[in-house]
Amino acid sequence: MQSIADTAIISSRKVNWLVERLCVGLMVLLVLDVWLGVLARYVLPVQVTFTEELARYLMIWMALLAVSSGICYREHIGVLIIFQRLPPRVRKWLAVLFDLIALGFFLIILIYGIGMVERGFSRYTMIESIPKAYPFIGVPLAAAFSCIQLVLVAIHDFYSDDGVTAAERAEI
Repeated sequence: MQSIADTAIISSRKVNWLVERLCVGLMVLLVLDVWLGVLARYVLPVQVTFTEELARYLMIWMALLAVSSGICYREHIGVLIIFQRLPPRVRKWLAVLFDLIALGFFLIILIYGIGMVERGFSRYTMIESIPKAYPFIGVPLAAAFSCIQLVLVAIHDFYSDDGVTAAERAEI
């Protein structure tokens, strides 16, 4: 059973590797976009209007995608002081229970996010008048990555023979 747990945590780390690279790419674009906005406003005699809107959406995408990275390393909000004092078997079942609750939450966000994207094609951004569906795609995409991470860490926690949860495995 430990091999299933190990495979799940390795898969989780691989998915996280992709998400982290996406976040870094978005951060690079965000920094370049903000610099372009500053230069266009104070140095260059060029009227560039899209930089503020793009910066807003890049920051939102980055924050949403980073949620799945937090799930991978179990760095999301939790009261660990109580959790770590429980016996390993109780921690295992509580971790799986919390994962299932969070999975339900992110599945709801995924489903409603898809509907939000569909409705976004009929709404347009204020400055550049592009369909809001494109920025909205970040919501179901981030929810899907979060669901994948939750399933993988729940599999790890359930099949781990040594009682070490994914949160504790990240610290090792």
